[in-house]
Amino acid sequence: MKAKITLLSGDGIGPEVVAEAMRVLDFIASKYNHTFEFKERLMGGCSIDKYGSSLTDETLADCQSADAVLLGAVGGPKWDDPAAKDRPERGLLALRKGLGVFANLRPVKVHPALMEWSPLKPEKLQGVDILVVRELTGGLYFGWPKGRDIKDGRERAVDTLEYYDYEIRRVMELAFKLAKGRKKKVTSVDKANVLESSRLWRQIATKVGAENPDVELDHMLVDTASMRLITGPAWMDVIVTENMFGDILTDEASVLAGSMGMLPSASLGESTVGLYEPIHGSAPDIAGKGIANPIGTILSSAMLLRYSLKLADEAADIEKAVEETITNGARTADIGGKLTTRQMADKIIKRM
Repeated sequence: MKAKITLLSGDGIGPEVVAEAMRVLDFIASKYNHTFEFKERLMGGCSIDKYGSSLTDETLADCQSADAVLLGAVGGPKWDDPAAKDRPERGLLALRKGLGVFANLRPVKVHPALMEWSPLKPEKLQGVDILVVRELTGGLYFGWPKGRDIKDGRERAVDTLEYYDYEIRRVMELAFKLAKGRKKKVTSVDKANVLESSRLWRQIATKVGAENPDVELDHMLVDTASMRLITGPAWMDVIVTENMFGDILTDEASVLAGSMGMLPSASLGESTVGLYEPIHGSAPDIAGKGIANPIGTILSSAMLLRYSLKLADEAADIEKAVEETITNGARTADIGGKLTTRQMADKIIKRM
């Protein structure tokens, strides 16, 4: 197979972890006789510094014409001024819109050998295997109107939480489709006791649930869901929720695995061009030290193979190698070890 992959290393530790994921993909290409063409482009703070824009039209066009996009991380204190005309996160939102990716998939699986690194007791972590499906292009982050003005002599800020029925239905249908390959259980998270948008969300979730009677559907308020993720996460299978709730809940869920550096994500839409990235940030405090955990990015590359390139065996090869590497005691600093970013990737490649 021949495939074009656009690399957006981004800021902070992004270039370090993306470099290792690219090595893993190169190894897979050689092992399975594929040809992967990599094109590196700037996005985020580094793009602001060079081009004055967090995402240029040229970079977006390269992403849209690729078979898949692999992203490192964006942002950092240098670009943190809330009054700035452009910020790294703006480029990320524009990229998601430009690619038409409306669902962010974040698997959270606890490795038995790493339970001690989670703040939860080991007995609460037994059997945890969750897939969070977050709606990605609607809600507060994109609703209109938004902004600031002066009303009655007071400064006022406005954000609009807006959803159309089709936006909810498409992410809900994807969640049910994914659940059929797992434990056949969907938990739809909303705030239907307060928000009109959540009432529409629950209404459509119920309709899609009725169309998929072989999948169990539960409705849960977001505050209850945040509590249950800590008090009893093992019962959850597929969680589907709107943009802001998903943003918060997935960061909360990441602590179950012991380190954000362990977890991948995939952002998918109606086309096969997906956006793949670890869930961690740019970690400027360790950038350039060569100690970042590359596993989240390497597992994101496995998701890239599975969802965009339809190479399930190759994806499973990477995931198995990561599993065995952890089982055999390989650790970066965030999970109690001393391996460098490169050394961890070396061990994973050797397992393949």
